[in-house]
Amino acid sequence: MTLTTLVVGASGATGRHVVLQLLQRKQHVKAVVRSKERLLKSLDEIAPNASTEFASTLQIHEASLLDLSDDDLMELTSQCDAAVSCLGHNINFQGIFGHPRRLVTEATERLCNAIEANQSKEEEPKKKKFILMGTVAVPNPNGADDKRTFGERTVLFLLRYLLPPHRDNETAAAYINGKTDNPNLEWAVVRPTELTDGSVSKYEMFSKPIDPLFGGDRSATRANVAQSMVDMILTKSLWDEWKFKMPTVYDLN
Repeated sequence: MTLTTLVVGASGATGRHVVLQLLQRKQHVKAVVRSKERLLKSLDEIAPNASTEFASTLQIHEASLLDLSDDDLMELTSQCDAAVSCLGHNINFQGIFGHPRRLVTEATERLCNAIEANQSKEEEPKKKKFILMGTVAVPNPNGADDKRTFGERTVLFLLRYLLPPHRDNETAAAYINGKTDNPNLEWAVVRPTELTDGSVSKYEMFSKPIDPLFGGDRSATRANVAQSMVDMILTKSLWDEWKFKMPTVYDLN
């Protein structure tokens, strides 16, 4: 079955892998990026000639997501079966402390609102999938994670109040966890451990973090994190296992 997936943050270090892997698996992709040229170049860096090979199944929309109108977002999501957010803050002073400080949260809220606005116009609303990429440092709001050590809780407290991007990721996860009133909007929050560059290999998923916040020996390649999200979109049994949950992702050692 061919599905259409909207990917935001598509030219980022993980988002570009999501786009490429969907295309390689003969899926249609809509990508929202600030620079079309940058996305196409990044795809070719992973897989030579990818931008040409998959031109017919990749729609690129050049825009800053939060600058789009509600009608624009409704149009973008209207024919999509799934949406994936790989948005994140740039790791520089402006990206960490500048605006928009609630980039991930506002994007999540507006995309979900657009999906639900489209569903409200359908006689028989179709189920849609929403996958948010977070980090293993984001706790599950339902309290299902094991209790962190005092030292880890202290560090997370400081991150929450000193680093806006971490607070943004937590707030976005809390928002999507609260989406319990619409059975036709299914979601998952993927929480990778320490990210590394590398090719696709085997990975494993858990319901909660399995390593300490600092000093753990596990990592996950961005390609494998992308693979986990693509697999969830395309594999019904995997989606049924992890929907409405916050799985953590690790490379299989």
